[in-house]
Amino acid sequence: MKYLIILGDGMADRPIESLGNVTPLEYAKTPVMDELASKGEIGMVHTIPDGMSPGSDTANLSVLGFDPRKYYSGRSPLEALSIGVPMKDTDVALRCNFVTLSEEEDCYEDRTMIDHSSGEISTEEAAELLEAVRKELETDEFRYYAGTSYRHLLIWDKGEMINLAQPHDILGQSIKDKLPQNECLFHMMKKSYDILVNHPINVKRRQQGKNPANSCWFWGAGTKPSLSSFEEKTGKKGAMISAVDLLKGIAVGASMKVITVEGANGGLDTNYEGKARAAVDVLTKEGYDFVYVHLEAPDEMGHQGSAEKKALAIENLDNRIIRPIVEGLTAAGEDFRMVILPDHPTPVCIRTHSADNVPYLLYDSTLQQKQNQKYNEAEAESANRLIANGHDLIWHLFQGNEE
Repeated sequence: MKYLIILGDGMADRPIESLGNVTPLEYAKTPVMDELASKGEIGMVHTIPDGMSPGSDTANLSVLGFDPRKYYSGRSPLEALSIGVPMKDTDVALRCNFVTLSEEEDCYEDRTMIDHSSGEISTEEAAELLEAVRKELETDEFRYYAGTSYRHLLIWDKGEMINLAQPHDILGQSIKDKLPQNECLFHMMKKSYDILVNHPINVKRRQQGKNPANSCWFWGAGTKPSLSSFEEKTGKKGAMISAVDLLKGIAVGASMKVITVEGANGGLDTNYEGKARAAVDVLTKEGYDFVYVHLEAPDEMGHQGSAEKKALAIENLDNRIIRPIVEGLTAAGEDFRMVILPDHPTPVCIRTHSADNVPYLLYDSTLQQKQNQKYNEAEAESANRLIANGHDLIWHLFQGNEE
C-alpha cells in the first residue's frame, strides 16, 4: 500500500457573496475530489492546537504527525533547515519578507502594508535585492540568507525570542504600531526601505505595473528545531514535494527526501503537472511508501483577497495534480490510501489565516463503497466526524495508532 497527503494550503474558506454565498472549494469545479469523496470518507480535523497561532508551520507539522506543542520552535528555523543554514543553539532565526509598503508618506513609520509578498516577486529578482541589503546591513551579529520568492532569512547571533507582526496579518493597515520594539531590527527595516525603494529592479517593476519589493519585514522568530525522523516515527519511507522553504525545512528536519520540481514556485502559475509526476515516480520507481504534496497557491490567492483566483487554484489542484496522481498510481497497479485537506483556512474576507477546523477527504483505492457526498466544508461538517488532534490524522491514514 502506498500513502499520500495532498495539501492545498489555506484552501478552506467561508461563504463569499460574490460566489453565490458558497466557499471557493464549493464554487470550484472539482470532479476528481468529488468522485473520491463519493467513494471515501469526509470529515473535519482540528489542525491548530488551541492557543497556538494559525500558521502553515504549526498546521503542517500537525498534519505530518508532529504535535506542535512538542516539536514547534518557530517558523523561521524550519526554513533555515531547507536553505541549509547552520544554526547554533544560541541563534534566533527570523523570516525576512520582501514586502510592499506605501510610498507617499515622508516617514517610514507612517507607511501602510500593501502587499506581504511584493507581487510574488521572482526568486531571481529577490536574490539581487537581498544582496543589496546584505552588502549594507549584514554584520557578524545579523546574517542574511536568500530563500524563495519573497521569503528570506535573517540569523541573529545570540538573539532574542520576540513577538513580531506577521505581514499577511496587517494588509491594508498602518505599520506604525506593528514595528519591532528592538532598535536594531527597526533600524534595519527602515534602512532597507532606503536601499530598495529606488533599486533598478523596483524601478522596472513599477514600470511593468508590479508591486515593488521596497522593504524588509522581520517576523516568525524561532530557535534551532529538533524533529524526530519521520521513518522512525511512522515506519514509512517518506518524501516531500513543495515549492516553499517551510515545508522543505520540515522534511529536512524529519529526514524525509525533498524533491525539487523545476518551475514549482508557490504561485498560481506553478508546475502542477511536474509535482504530480514527481509524486507518482517517487512511489512507483523509487520505493518510497509515502509522499506529501503541498500546493501553496490557494493560500496566496486567499491573502490576495481573490475568491475567483482561489477557486482557480483549487480547480488546478483537482485537475492537474490529483487527477494525474490517481491515474498514474492506478495505471501502475498500486493500491493507495490518500488524504486531501488544507492545513488551515485562509478566508478571502480577512486575507489571513484562521484556526477553524478544516475538511479532510480520505480515499482508499481498495474500497469500492459509493455514497452521495462531495468534498467541501459544508458536507464535511455535516458528516459529523471530527479528528480533534491534527497530529492524529496521519495515523488514521496509516490505519494505525501512534506508539
